[in-house]
Amino acid sequence: MKLEKITLTHLRMPLVSHFETSFGRIFDRDSILITIYAEGLTGYGECVADRDPGYAYETSGTAWHILQDFILPAILGQDIDGPADFRQRVKNIKGHEMAKAGVEMALWDLVGKRENKSLQTLFGGGKPKVDVGVSVGLQDSPDDLLRVVEGYLEDGYRRVKLKIKPGRDVGDVSAVRAAYPDLKLQVDANSAYDLETAQAIRPLDNLDLLLIEQPLSEDDLWDHHVLQRDFKTPLCLDESIISVRHARQALEMEACRIVNIKAGRVGGLTEAVAIHDLCYTVGVPVWCGGMLETGVGRAANLALASLPNFLFPGDISASERYYAQDITHERFTLNADSTIDVPTAPGLGVAINTDAVKKFTIREEKFK
Repeated sequence: MKLEKITLTHLRMPLVSHFETSFGRIFDRDSILITIYAEGLTGYGECVADRDPGYAYETSGTAWHILQDFILPAILGQDIDGPADFRQRVKNIKGHEMAKAGVEMALWDLVGKRENKSLQTLFGGGKPKVDVGVSVGLQDSPDDLLRVVEGYLEDGYRRVKLKIKPGRDVGDVSAVRAAYPDLKLQVDANSAYDLETAQAIRPLDNLDLLLIEQPLSEDDLWDHHVLQRDFKTPLCLDESIISVRHARQALEMEACRIVNIKAGRVGGLTEAVAIHDLCYTVGVPVWCGGMLETGVGRAANLALASLPNFLFPGDISASERYYAQDITHERFTLNADSTIDVPTAPGLGVAINTDAVKKFTIREEKFK
């Protein structure tokens, strides 16, 4: 495919309600919509880097710089055979996995449209719908947290993930567990602890949690190995897994028993599938994390999560959980059994709402 034109669109979209993690509280979300035109087809991708470098060093600003000055010059006007060819052309650009992943997603969309196949078919996924849950940010008090959780359970979600940080951990989680003893419940620390301070969350081991996600530093494997030995609850790594190589190392040293896969974090859908396959071969379950994606990234996540080793509900909540208006015409909705249908149309299986894109655009540039 000859890539004839690429458009970068920096979006800022208000959230339905604020979302707070150990990094801080946000009220809106930045992302970059990547549109690639090739041989009469149009492919869309989403770069999930946010405005602030809390979750990762990448931001919407740094991603724009890397895309404009390095990635696009390497591919624009070139005949790109597909995602694998793209990965070879940008392998000398160190890091910046979210920027790369956004372009790779658009190429997957193009390949699917060219071959008249959905992403799910291209990946080899088989589930017509995938189990999903909801991620609940830090609230002002345990009572507020209980009210929020109750609302999501009334919506139909059957799995809840609670964000935690020092001082807002055991008490909050214990309150939710006491109120809902049979709820599928897990927690996410987003690297808020070290080996010493993590001793404070030892009581979580008695609350029948599905998993404890990323308690220690984002670049750590070994200390997670040490901590996992002291916990019967499975530790799950998120930020620490940035490639299939890191996943292999984490599993070999028993740093975790479950892996969270985010395509943006690992450089794209190709690497995400490879991590799934690795974990599948050694019997370690995976699940699909979320980055507050628009309908573009949500569609890709659903296709990814349809692969067989995604055994835990993903953070792929319904569109209305995050945005009153999305940039796709498709609104992903929650089924009665806490699942969401996987798109079946070619490529990502979504159509862009151009009026919504214009509404949320704060910067746009076209490259030919």
